[in-house]
Amino acid sequence: MLLTRKAEFSASHICANPALSAEENLAIYGVNANPHGHGHNYVVEVTLEGTPDPVTGMVFDLRELKEIIHVEVVDPMDHRFLNREVPPFDKVVPTTENIATEIWKRLAARIATPNARLKNVRLYETADLYVDFDGADGK
Repeated sequence: MLLTRKAEFSASHICANPALSAEENLAIYGVNANPHGHGHNYVVEVTLEGTPDPVTGMVFDLRELKEIIHVEVVDPMDHRFLNREVPPFDKVVPTTENIATEIWKRLAARIATPNARLKNVRLYETADLYVDFDGADGK
């Protein structure tokens, strides 16, 4: 069975690799490399896979899942300039792909139970752009 919980946060970022010149970043990321940054209203969907517990009937306690998402993702990222305020984005370009991977890292260990595991993180950067990350590459 799959269980999905959604949360939202707003954050700004710059898509620019500090190891590259301003011209190289502009060529790769276009206007997203603007040094003043730009923002998004992100939507994250966290999907768990598991078997309902025979006693509780739940794959995972939804209140606990909401709290974990808030503590690990929303609280540290909401209304933040990711490159300047949220590690590892001081060293890693905060693309949608990298943000989704970081969210996975923050959640996977906290969600693993005998009945459930993290199945997927879907991160919407805009209404028509999202990334799915399932942790399959081991990161």
